[in-house]
Parts: sequence; C-alpha cells; structure tokens
Amino acid sequence: MTVFVRAVDLGSFAAAAAALGLSAPMVGKHVRFLEERLGARLLHRTTRRQSLTEFGQAYCERCRIVLAEAEAAEALVADQVGEPRGRLRVTMPVLFGRRCVMPILLDLTRHHSKLELDLSFGDGFVDLAESGHDLAIRTGELDDAANLITRRVARQRMIVCAAPSYLERCGVPAGLADLENHDAVVYRRSGRVRPWLFPREGGPPAQAMPRHRVRLDDLQALADAAALGMGLAWLPSWLVRERLQLGALVEVLPGEGALPYDVHALWLQTPHLPPKIRVAIDALAAGLPGLM
Repeated sequence: MTVFVRAVDLGSFAAAAAALGLSAPMVGKHVRFLEERLGARLLHRTTRRQSLTEFGQAYCERCRIVLAEAEAAEALVADQVGEPRGRLRVTMPVLFGRRCVMPILLDLTRHHSKLELDLSFGDGFVDLAESGHDLAIRTGELDDAANLITRRVARQRMIVCAAPSYLERCGVPAGLADLENHDAVVYRRSGRVRPWLFPREGGPPAQAMPRHRVRLDDLQALADAAALGMGLAWLPSWLVRERLQLGALVEVLPGEGALPYDVHALWLQTPHLPPKIRVAIDALAAGLPGLM
C-alpha cells in the first residue's frame, strides 16, 4: 500500500522507486501484486503517463487512511517508550510547591534534556481543562476531582508545635481537652478556620480548636508566628522539620498522633498518558515521601 500510494503521489514508478530506495521493476511488482490480490486494475499505465482507475481512486483514499492509522499506532508506541519531551505545565500550592514539588521537577529536567517546565503556584482551585495545565498537585480533600485521574504521591503529617518561650510562659498542654486553655495561631483558607484533627484508630479523627486571636492564610507566616511565641500551631511536619531540629519549635502532644494529610497528583482522563506526565508523577511519588 505504501509503494502504491507513493507511486500515485509522485506520478511514476521511477520516482516512487527513487524515493523508496527500490528499483522501478520492484515498484511495478508491488502494484501488480495488489491488483492480482484485489482482482481489479488500480492504474491505467502507458509508456508516457499513468492515471488511477475509478476503483484505484477509491482504493487509494482507503490506503491513505490505513497508512495514517498505522503511522499513528507506531507513533503511539514510540511515544510510550520514548524520552519525555515537550512542555510540562504543572499547577501546585505555593509553599508546598516551592519547598517540595519544584526541586523534584527541576531535577527531572536535568535528566531529560528535551523536557520543558512551566510551573504555576497558587492555592486556589485550577480547572485543568480550562487552564491548559497537564498536571495539578493538591493537598487535603479532593472535592473537585470529578472527571480527573488521581494518584496519591505522598502523605504529609500534621503536628502541633510551639516555641519554647511560649511553653515556658503558658505551660505544656496535657491533652486535647487542655487546648482550649491555650492560645493558638491558626490557618484560615477561603474565610474558613478548620478544626485541628487527631487520628483515632477505627473511627473518625478527634477534633479540637484552641482559642485564637491570630488567623493567617499563609503557612510559612504561621510557622514564623509560632516560632515568635504567639501560641500553638498545627502545621505539616515537613514545614517545621528544621525548626524542630534546631529547637526553635517543640512538638506538642506527640501521643495524640500526627494526622496524615494526603498529597495527590491529578490529570485529565486520556487514553494514553504522555511520557512527560508519567515520569513527573513517578518522580513525585518516589521523591515526596522522603520529604514528608
């Protein structure tokens, strides 16, 4: 079929032979084989010109469709096993993205020279279909994950911590019931202050909400305020790891357990996941847990 279509496009067996690296008689043999197999003439041939028969015209159009599908199938295989390439557009939360996700993706580009990165940082919901992003990284609940494929790539742990100066001044909470007697700096998102959650085996997590006069919508600012002795804070362990190691913050109520908060990668449903998205998801699933 390839030889036949090339002979039609180039107008002669000789031109098709030169393009395909065959002899002119071999091109003729391919065409004759098709005609014998089909039991119909495809080309009117004279010493000076060739033209398609009516059946040859219809058959040639079908051949183009078949060859295009075959080419697409081969391209699909090459795409699945080939090197990641092209622009990868990822949206992610500001702080988590900058501290945890971006370093992993930057390292990915060092290993794949044909991969480009286009990273967006924002804590609001992003519609992948409308925004054109290939991948979204989100933490916590996934109320808006309809029509998306999701994969959990890490579990961050939420812990209660405070500055030594605050604990010296106000004492160490003895348990969840004691939290209402302590000051706290709390996270506010979309106008809501969510309760602090503590895992309970075989049941829903326990909830607590200490009194608070300081509400912030930035986790880094929240950690800064806690380190200044403004009160207790409920924060991801990856965010305060260094301050815990240096003693600037101290974990409080470790016996209550650290609530696991899922981190997901989300992408649009597609029959074939491009290598650039697949390797990014795999890299995050391999690298993020160690940072949590």
